[in-house]
Amino acid sequence: MKNVWITGAGTGLGRALALTYAKNNYKVFLSGRTAEHLQITQNDIIKEGGEAKVLICDVTEPSSISEAVKQIDSLHVLINNAGLGHFGELSSYTEENIDQLLNTNVKGTILTTQLAVPMLETTEGRVLNIISTAGLRGKKNESIYCASKFAVRGFTESLYKEWEDSSLTATAVYMGGMNTPFWRETDHVGNPERLKGPEGVAKQIFAEDDGRSEIFIDR
Repeated sequence: MKNVWITGAGTGLGRALALTYAKNNYKVFLSGRTAEHLQITQNDIIKEGGEAKVLICDVTEPSSISEAVKQIDSLHVLINNAGLGHFGELSSYTEENIDQLLNTNVKGTILTTQLAVPMLETTEGRVLNIISTAGLRGKKNESIYCASKFAVRGFTESLYKEWEDSSLTATAVYMGGMNTPFWRETDHVGNPERLKGPEGVAKQIFAEDDGRSEIFIDR
């Protein structure tokens, strides 16, 4: 059985990915900051006969990531899914908003990948970075969010080139908005229910998770 570590695995796409990989004979390491959500996902996986372990982890804190890494015996796939969004005109962002967004979406992805690489090297493993179409083009009232996703896109593309002569691979994953709890604390999307669910997105990601440089759900 192979192991996959999914950050932000308690809700939304992270949860859907966890359930999908578990159904396909992966042991899933579920990480995030909220134990309750992670435990619900873990219980659902176990009910279906799968294996899952909860790791409480804040990806903006190196020490927290290090503690999570210590609890993983081996790793074949890392999925950097943890992320948050603040939306509005440029003048509406506080310094705290900007720090939260960049620390989670950019710094968190970089730190988690950096600390996971030694494990991935022993299994010829893969990194998948969940970016969204906000990493492909600018969007109104999403300036800082898009900036963070463009950064992760550059990071991922650079890793793919950096690892060309090794067994490691890095994949950039692009999708549009989904009907997930991501939108609960903002009115940026008026009716999230009109968006597609994360389950189908997770299935496509799994089906195309073969080390390619990019996975496009939407463009």
